[in-house]
Amino acid sequence: MLSLHKGCLVVLVLVICSTLYMYYRYYWSVNDDMLKLSRVTDKPDAVIPNKVFKAGIMFLESTDNLKLMPLAMCSVESAARLNPDKQIYYFMKGFSGNLSQYPETEYRGIHLLSKMKNIVILPLKPIELFKDTPLESWYQKVNPEREKYWAHVLADGCRLALLWKYGGIYLDTDIISLRSLLFDNFTCLESTGYYNNAALGFHQKNHDFIWNCFNDFVANYDGDLWGQQGPRLITRVLKRWCNTDDLIAAAGSTCNGISLLNLSRFYPVPYSSWEKFYAPWKKEDIEHTFSATYGVHIWNFMNSDKKRKVVAGSGSLIEYFFRMHCPTANKLNSLKK
Repeated sequence: MLSLHKGCLVVLVLVICSTLYMYYRYYWSVNDDMLKLSRVTDKPDAVIPNKVFKAGIMFLESTDNLKLMPLAMCSVESAARLNPDKQIYYFMKGFSGNLSQYPETEYRGIHLLSKMKNIVILPLKPIELFKDTPLESWYQKVNPEREKYWAHVLADGCRLALLWKYGGIYLDTDIISLRSLLFDNFTCLESTGYYNNAALGFHQKNHDFIWNCFNDFVANYDGDLWGQQGPRLITRVLKRWCNTDDLIAAAGSTCNGISLLNLSRFYPVPYSSWEKFYAPWKKEDIEHTFSATYGVHIWNFMNSDKKRKVVAGSGSLIEYFFRMHCPTANKLNSLKK
């Protein structure tokens, strides 16, 4: 009789353990799938499953660099802090998918970002990303060594493919978020009269506008002309989409389901005035200039030669943004001084 009780007890324990294990597997598969994706093993043919990819805010790095510059870290961090209910995806071409391969002492930036609850760092795999799009054949033929602006052109193509396959919002890594973002279809005017591709939103995947962009990308490809696959492309496609040549007048309106945002939303400071970010500003001027801004484009490409930095205690506008919107990046940047 005693052995029978013991046998029943063993069976009961096994049933309880099995139930708890199944619950654990279910809970984490539902609530932590995206976090697991940042820790996949280093397989060259690994694919990001569509079924677990929820539309969020996407950033990308089209070079093999994994040592984050302060501005890139601030851009991702500020988006995460101001959109806590949204997943933030940082696609990096040089990232294997296995964070443990990168010593934290050497790669502080990606480790700090990965610890934020809504940030996921993922490999950027152009071959897989472009598959079944018009960019697939273009990518197979293009020779990166002969391209003048290869990293930028590749990034232009990748952002379109990410929006096509997953939907959501794309932001450049030199846009510091100042407010939470509305998930909508949008592009934004800049001071030159072009609609820039540094901030794009298409909340549902497989949008026809993006497919039109693919076709234009290939048909009018010119790797030697700056912005040809970027702002120039977006503007060309918009003119056809909206059936108008006067897109400046259309700013602030909606055209066939796409919001054409005023420049104040992302580009209140024109690229020709980029050095203003490194000068002191009065608080009232900051509040006035950026009162309607979702995210401010810093125009980091313009800083390629001068390499201006964020200096703690300088009172510059960009230092103000760092202190207010990306405290982790700001602290790390201060420690490097």
